[in-house]
Amino acid sequence: MARSLLLLLIVAILGVLGYGGYLYWKLDQGLLDTGVDKPVPAGQSATVKPLTMLLLGTDSRPKHVSYLTDVIMVAALNPETKSATVVSLPRDTYVELSGYKKTKINEFYSRFKGKEKTSGITAEEEMKTMMGKYLDIEVDYATVLDFQGFRDVVDKLGGVDVNVSADMCYKDSVDGTNINLKQGPAELDGDKALDYVRYRKSNCKPKTKASDDFDRNKRQNEVLNSMLSQMQSFGGAVKIGGVLDAMNDNMRTDIENEQLKDMIATYWNISKENVEFKPVTGTWRSPYVYINETELAEARTSLQNRIAGISGAATADSQN
Repeated sequence: MARSLLLLLIVAILGVLGYGGYLYWKLDQGLLDTGVDKPVPAGQSATVKPLTMLLLGTDSRPKHVSYLTDVIMVAALNPETKSATVVSLPRDTYVELSGYKKTKINEFYSRFKGKEKTSGITAEEEMKTMMGKYLDIEVDYATVLDFQGFRDVVDKLGGVDVNVSADMCYKDSVDGTNINLKQGPAELDGDKALDYVRYRKSNCKPKTKASDDFDRNKRQNEVLNSMLSQMQSFGGAVKIGGVLDAMNDNMRTDIENEQLKDMIATYWNISKENVEFKPVTGTWRSPYVYINETELAEARTSLQNRIAGISGAATADSQN
């Protein structure tokens, strides 16, 4: 028994070491072409400098091409404290910002996409500038993942464990949506996990309880937390190659290849207890969500403190 336990520990340690090494190997061999092939500016390495990243999830599927962003998050990472803050904003957030059209936050990326040829500026760069102004920080990088990428990553991890808060039912024959989730603990594959984070309203008989942007953000955080746990497990380390391939096929980012290596070296084993989730809520008045200004101010401060290295324990609520 003791010998078997020792063998298991050795395999686990080798697996974890191989996890980091495999990531480096993929990048060194040019098998990941997601990053940008240019040098990291002096002093900007993730190993020494706190970084901020805009994370966008687009409502894009094979039968429904779209640049509307259903997921809008900004993350700040600090290498000294090995910690991160992730702020999520409702997709229907009403944004009134000097120099920009007053509209929903999820429409900006699509608008910027439509102007790329005339402006000469990428939509990702425009989003970094706009979100930086909105949150009063400098945004270093932008990463865009489409719905298919989300599905594939979850599947490569072998699913995610969640606690479905209520029955969810919605069908749309046009784009093939068929959401049918039952209340209670569940292990969801990629399709079901996407259904879980996307669900808004029901058109079934009997109808199930509707869901607002705030509930969706909570579910997004729940799924991210589960994915983080999966990736840091021994099983997740074994599956990381497939996860990287799935992201590589469905992701756009402006992170340099060398910076990807630095980020992996610094954060691949970050503890989920050191990841603070800060979902911002507000008041729904159709067709907008009017943000709770107090929560928005707290989110800005949390990001700024993370960048500055000011310690602050993540609350239990922010982890769930």
